[in-house]
Amino acid sequence: MAGLSAEVEAEIQHLEAMIARLEAGAEDPEDFRVFRLKNGIYGIRGRPEHHMVRIKLPVGRVSPEALRVLADVAERYAENRLTHVTTRQAVQLHHVHRRDVPHVLRAVNRVGLTTREACGHSIRAITCCPYAGVSPEEPFDVTPYAEAAYRYFLRHPVGQNLPRKFKIAFEGCATDHARTPIHDIGVVAAVEGGKRGFRLYVGGGLGAAPMSAELLEPFTPEEDLLPTMLAIIRLFDRYGNRKVLTQARLKFLVKRWGIAAFREAVREERRMVKLTASGEDLKAWQPPQDLPPPSLPSPPKKPFSFAPGFDAWSRTNLFRQKQEGYYTVAVRLPLGDITPEGLRALADIAETYAGEIRSAISQNLLLRFVPEDALGGLYEALLQVGLAHPEAHTILDITRCPGADTCNLAITRSRGLAQALEAHLHALPLTHDPAVRSISIKISGCPNSCGQHHIADIGLYGSSRKVGENEVPHYTLLLGGRTREGEARFGQVVARIPARRTPEAVERILKRYQEEREQGESFQAYLDRVGAASFKPLLEDLQSIPSYEEAPEYYQDLGAEGETFRVQLGRGECAV
Repeated sequence: MAGLSAEVEAEIQHLEAMIARLEAGAEDPEDFRVFRLKNGIYGIRGRPEHHMVRIKLPVGRVSPEALRVLADVAERYAENRLTHVTTRQAVQLHHVHRRDVPHVLRAVNRVGLTTREACGHSIRAITCCPYAGVSPEEPFDVTPYAEAAYRYFLRHPVGQNLPRKFKIAFEGCATDHARTPIHDIGVVAAVEGGKRGFRLYVGGGLGAAPMSAELLEPFTPEEDLLPTMLAIIRLFDRYGNRKVLTQARLKFLVKRWGIAAFREAVREERRMVKLTASGEDLKAWQPPQDLPPPSLPSPPKKPFSFAPGFDAWSRTNLFRQKQEGYYTVAVRLPLGDITPEGLRALADIAETYAGEIRSAISQNLLLRFVPEDALGGLYEALLQVGLAHPEAHTILDITRCPGADTCNLAITRSRGLAQALEAHLHALPLTHDPAVRSISIKISGCPNSCGQHHIADIGLYGSSRKVGENEVPHYTLLLGGRTREGEARFGQVVARIPARRTPEAVERILKRYQEEREQGESFQAYLDRVGAASFKPLLEDLQSIPSYEEAPEYYQDLGAEGETFRVQLGRGECAV
């Protein structure tokens, strides 16, 4: 375990001093809020002395040693003992007491992780396709380029006080695993005349006003990647809307200027960036070296297993790598959560069976470079510790944000719906249909789309409706979201359903698709043919609400049974 750099130690000591002054009444709470957000520390709903700590997994990579440290800090400092894996290659610890936050920061920094700029108006986690380096689709591995960008922009002065948060994603595959069209900058591998480069997209984002990124350049040579990204960020820093927070993302600047004018501004800004570059910049802009192959394990050979569930697990959780004889294995984490015991067990299993570990935006962890002749042994090891969940990246692998359990902006408890929906769907025979199983479901606790509901086949976000003197938790249901390179299509709203009846609404949608589809027709193609709006009559009767006296359960949120529902919004710190 490495020691801390002087820079990191100074930041943590400054945080400790601010906490001491805050508790003594000598620190401005707003100044503390700004500093803690810059260091990945959010407020928790209703408990000002507790925090959510967001820890970046740099471009999705995490070592077994780091998993063990995450287990230790979750066990010791997180009230619920869980580590929550996010959709942005980071993990979150919830309900960490303020006085314990510096202990968490020291521990995770010693194993190469950081919380720096995981929150606030900064350059957030730079995400990378989790199959980069192993995918048969890719022209080259984008991982070293993503890592170079991560290192360059971490603590860079240009990213410390932007008009709004800024998100970057790297993709090498034809399949859009990284969801580049919903990012401020989407970076897609390209080759032209035998030379490496990238197609760059700008101005994507979700939130209450989702927009798809637009093509900035069809080919940016690899040596121009960082100067171009820096030019974009400098323009955003200079011209982004600092007066109206809801209009502050890069997408609004691109829309206001138009892509043609923005493109010309980037080219001129890049010219100035390169003309005024320092020696350190020139060094950083050199194309990075390809990653060396990981140290491969020599696990016990057992290609197949007679243990219960192996066939079902192998159908959904395996990805054949371009490296002959190796697989990437998805470790599905229901609800995106994993316990300290699970993290430690996974660290041991990874050291025995895998070359490396990565995080996916599906809120799962991937074990890469698993030898084909060891898959049976790996499955049995995962089964023994309760981590052999099948159905990775299927309809039962539901994405969800933390919701109103902790978030100040959330209206509903998205975790509760995800649990209820998975249980409901698991019992339906129709989920054995391969076409139904490929449908994606994503849930957010509010319109801000932290659960990425806009780009799901079936998206849901929390809302509320008042009936008499009481509030009823609802979910707004969208259909038809998806992404591919250069295009994001956002789901269309078709209904607002009481939380209690939302699983039934999803069931009706799936049954109609199964009954009416044409031969070989996917759910997306079916929606394109019949139109999302055609589902409105099907769901209309589910929207009626009985009185509180007739059915008090309607007035309780899923995941908060026994409590009368009430919207309790605080000051937002996490809005998309």
